[in-house]
Amino acid sequence: MLCLSGLDPSGGAGIQADIETLMACDCHCLPVITSLTAQDTGNVVCTQAVPADLLHTQIDTLFADIQVHAIKIGLIDSIDTLNLIAEVITDHPGIPVVADPVLKAGGGYQFSNTELIASYRRLIVPRVTVLTPNTDELEALGPTGADPVATVNILLASGCRHVLLTGTHAQTPDVINTLYHHNAPAESWTWPRLTGSYHGSGCTLASAVAAGLAQGMSASEAAASAQAFTWQALQQGWQAGRGQALPDRRPGTSQKQAGH
Repeated sequence: MLCLSGLDPSGGAGIQADIETLMACDCHCLPVITSLTAQDTGNVVCTQAVPADLLHTQIDTLFADIQVHAIKIGLIDSIDTLNLIAEVITDHPGIPVVADPVLKAGGGYQFSNTELIASYRRLIVPRVTVLTPNTDELEALGPTGADPVATVNILLASGCRHVLLTGTHAQTPDVINTLYHHNAPAESWTWPRLTGSYHGSGCTLASAVAAGLAQGMSASEAAASAQAFTWQALQQGWQAGRGQALPDRRPGTSQKQAGH
């Protein structure tokens, strides 16, 4: 699996979350770092996009050598990076794409601006197999004031095939995640809400969904499997620093399913 993600020095999110998740899900990660960041378990200090020409060479080199079964997109903090990734997924329409729209860090740091979000919505979303926003990210991707379902329908109408909306930011007793399809009824899963917050939960979920698609699962099967893996990784999370807990994504520690 080709993973296009940022580097998190704390090891909780970004490319390391992708690598750990895919290893636990019996997939091999091809890690291409889109952005270098200074961050800890609490927030991001700053980012530096990797030059797009270097990314282009890395990606071309990988595709010439290794068969890619899925693509996972994480942090994009440069319009040049965004344009390159849009070109890559356009050139490989037969490969499933999972996109985690990383727009804001858990501590509040904004990765994106209005131009980047508009380009993401126009160039990335229509080519995505499964988009995995939380409620805040979904709101940012939609028209001002639009309700969540209306925004989801706009994204699906643009070409995105499935939207897995996570409910961790919603004010509900349990976490309710909903998978919206382009041409089928939505499906929902309910998970016990865990206390605290977790660094890299969205990266973990998106990578696990991509792993399922790479292994031939349907979007529904991949979403169900990924949620089970992520919930267990969060339940067994540990406190490395003073900020958010880190998910425990080690192989063999996140195999139980708890959703209904």
